[in-house]
Formats: sequence, structure tokens, C-alpha cells
Amino acid sequence: MREILGKRRTNGDGDGDDRGLLDAALEITRRWGWPVVPGIGTAPGGRCRCPRGDDCVVPGAHPSDPPLLAATRDERMVEWWWRGRPHTPIVLATGGRAPCALSVPAAAGAWALAELDRLGAAPGPVLATPTRYALLVEPYELAELGELLSDRGGVPGSLRFHGPGGYLPLPPSAVGGRRLRWVSPPRPHRGRVVLPPAVRLLDVLVEAGATVPEQGSRLAY
Repeated sequence: MREILGKRRTNGDGDGDDRGLLDAALEITRRWGWPVVPGIGTAPGGRCRCPRGDDCVVPGAHPSDPPLLAATRDERMVEWWWRGRPHTPIVLATGGRAPCALSVPAAAGAWALAELDRLGAAPGPVLATPTRYALLVEPYELAELGELLSDRGGVPGSLRFHGPGGYLPLPPSAVGGRRLRWVSPPRPHRGRVVLPPAVRLLDVLVEAGATVPEQGSRLAY
């Protein structure tokens, strides 16, 4: 593996953004302990490189080869991937021991953060994609999520759940020609990133999704 990594280093183009993606992927695995896998990326013009092309609902921001099941915390594997594919988005495999997430349209996310601040409730890490805000939460099981939702009578279609078996692109990846960013970055404490439970955020996000509905049905990140 050491010899292979050495060969890969000679193939890099030295671009600062490329090194930024590698450094970010290594920080995610080393400092935060989250499993990642390369995203498929986009062709010039923003077309997804997968067979769905322009019809892909998450263009460039999903795994393909390697598949999602290959997500790892192994730093040597992460370096191998991003040395050979320096422009590829960083994709988090959600669930299990990794964070899950709840996402809403960007306008609803901004409203939700303001409301949480008014209530004195810390949201934890929050990232902005080109069209949505995603709030990272403690890992949850689907059965647990079902119980939480059943008590609320209805959930707006604009509220999406990134749980076990799911994925989420992470900053500073560029997808759709735009770079993702942290609205509120992860803050490790005693070797782990502190995440809120989903139940703490759910009522506000349900209200946000109903107050600021999604425009159209295309998911797009």
C-alpha cells in the first residue's frame, strides 16, 4: 500500500482545491471518525456521470464505484481514493455509528435555525448544499424514527431523512458546479463530534417544512 500511495502522489496535479478535498476527507475520518466514500462527480456542465445523466436527482453527489458499502474510516484507503480522484465529492455513509441527518429546502433551513436559536436549542453541525440545509443528528434506527413521526400526525414532503443505509455529500465538495459549505461546522469534544438527538429538532423542522414548502418535486441534493 505504501508503494502504491507513492505512485499516486506523482499523479496529482497539485491543485489547492484538490489537496483541500483530500485534507478534508482525512480530517473527517481521523478527527471526526466518520466513514466516507468518493461520490461519482459531474461532467462539465453539471451532468451526473452516472447512467441517469441529466435525470439524476442528486447529480454527482452519490456513490457509484466504489459503492456505498465501501465507505471507510481507514486513512490509507481514503488517501488512495482522493489521490487518484482528486476532484470527487466526499460522501458520508449515514447511520450505524455515523451521523444521520434531516434536511429541508434552504429557505426552510434558515427559518428553522432562527427558530432553534430563539428557543435556545443548539442544532449541532449544519451544512448547506446548493438547494437544501442538512442538520446532522445522532444515529437513529428506522423503527425509532417511525415512532417519532407517528406522534406528529403528518410530515411535510420537503423534510427528508438521511438514515441507515443513506448518504450525504460533505463540504468542501463541489456538486452541480457549486461548493458545499458548513453553516455550523462539526466541533469535536473529547474525541467525538457532539450531535443532537433527532427528536430535539424534529418539531421545528416539521413546522419549517410546512411553512416554507419545497418548490417542485426534483430532490437535487
